Amino acid sequence: MADDLSTLDAHALLRWAAACVSGLERRRDEINVLNVFPIADSDTGTNLHFTMAAALRAAEQANGGTEPTVQDLATALARGAVAGARGNSGVILSQLLRGVAEASSERSIDGNVLKDALEAALDLVSKSLSNVVEGTVVTVLRGAAQAARATDECALADVTRAAADGAASALEQTPRQLSVLSQAGVVDAGGLGLVVILDALVGVVTGDEPQRPRFTVRATVGDTTTSASATAPAADARPVEHIHEYATGDAEYEVMYLLDGSSDHAADALREKLSDLGDSVVVVGDGSGVWSVHVHSADPGAAIEVGLAAGKPRDIRITAFAPDQQVSFAATPTRPLVRMVLALVTGGDAAELFESEGATVLRTGGMASPQELLDAILALRADEVFVLPNGLIKAEELVAVSTQARQLGHPAVLLPTSSMVQGLAALAVHDPSRVASDDSYAMAAAAAATRWGSVRRADSRALTMAGVCEPGDCLGLVGREVLVIDEDLAVATAQLADLMLAAGGELVTVLAGQDGAGTYLADTLEKHIKKMHPGIDLMVYPGGQDDDILQIGVE
Repeated sequence: MADDLSTLDAHALLRWAAACVSGLERRRDEINVLNVFPIADSDTGTNLHFTMAAALRAAEQANGGTEPTVQDLATALARGAVAGARGNSGVILSQLLRGVAEASSERSIDGNVLKDALEAALDLVSKSLSNVVEGTVVTVLRGAAQAARATDECALADVTRAAADGAASALEQTPRQLSVLSQAGVVDAGGLGLVVILDALVGVVTGDEPQRPRFTVRATVGDTTTSASATAPAADARPVEHIHEYATGDAEYEVMYLLDGSSDHAADALREKLSDLGDSVVVVGDGSGVWSVHVHSADPGAAIEVGLAAGKPRDIRITAFAPDQQVSFAATPTRPLVRMVLALVTGGDAAELFESEGATVLRTGGMASPQELLDAILALRADEVFVLPNGLIKAEELVAVSTQARQLGHPAVLLPTSSMVQGLAALAVHDPSRVASDDSYAMAAAAAATRWGSVRRADSRALTMAGVCEPGDCLGLVGREVLVIDEDLAVATAQLADLMLAAGGELVTVLAGQDGAGTYLADTLEKHIKKMHPGIDLMVYPGGQDDDILQIGVE
């Protein structure tokens, strides 16, 4: 057996992040089943895994090309988690990673630094919540921080084991602290996710990850209701055969968005305003000016509107809950649910491409109107509708359409695709045989992993991040920011490709526009990538869009 690590260096920190992703993936379904608070939507495991995977991707990018410090990687983990957070649990996880970042030194993380990190994380999480509820992941995090601080030992292995054991002990107490957990006979789902994360750290530091009981759905033994351990179930345990219902009050939607240009004071004010509009309010920062906002509310439009007063919202995600959210531990649907994907598309060739991949297409001549999208959703004969906006409708209008569709009995899942190339990446992993939460997670993850850019001509004089452009200049954009300006289309395209591939990539997808230059540029780009970036796969499709000469996606 290898000796215990005395400190965590940058490489060990990266191994811990990877171990967290693997551990959460293995136990995702188990955590999902336990999820009954604050909304019984069975997605806590999925949200934690998604968030940690986003953090790992950010750290891996920070690890490329240079020799980063521990603090560099810890900061990258925290910022990646804040930007990619999903659900209440994912936002809280981001603050654990931010606590590690704020406590870490330039060299390594030892036992004392870990104690400080857990206490910093607890302080960040407590301040970020509008209302701290005992029996949740906050309680489990407090158990870890207190156990770590209470140990007389300062060795990293001892502190790590103490923190993980303290979290596991606090997790066992959660049903006694929160009545909804007691009713369902489960421990807190987010708290279990935290135990998995701390156990992964024990595994990296000591080489021996703790073996904990696995938890299943409620089981009845005589007159006692408990969470049965999957490793040692009670002899006469039986699963509950009815559906548990937990009223959501007035909260019908989960609203999440990132906020730029805010401040601590503005975030505090936003937290108070959101508390008047709903519950499960969490507003957290990554330490660099980006904030992640989460709320359950009956009025998603208002939840976003108050964000406008605090900064600039982006990456808006809205999920509709059922009027009374239900979790069934035994019931199965009487017939298979019909799921359809609706994609907003510009360009005839792109429309044919999306249709060939199984999507229903709403063709637009530019930006779609709210009425067009609403009519398209209502026209679909489906139980579940996934919408790929592809950047072709304004965020605030998309929110309004989602709200109205929900009120008319046609809820839709809005996936975070900001371009057609991201929409194609999401559609490539769509699997209607999966449950909706897993399918939407996989599609959202594929979209998030796709960097996108475009080549177009400037139609007016403007100040950009790359300088001042004049009408007719050739522009290279990454996302919606102009990073390349040149008089020559081929030069601008090559420079844009180099920028997008600087952080790595395996597959480049190109949609050539209606402009005749699109086909020529696609050929030029293919030659450039083969010469300058060997080993990268390139797929070129005619798109027919009339705004972008090229759309480029890097996966």
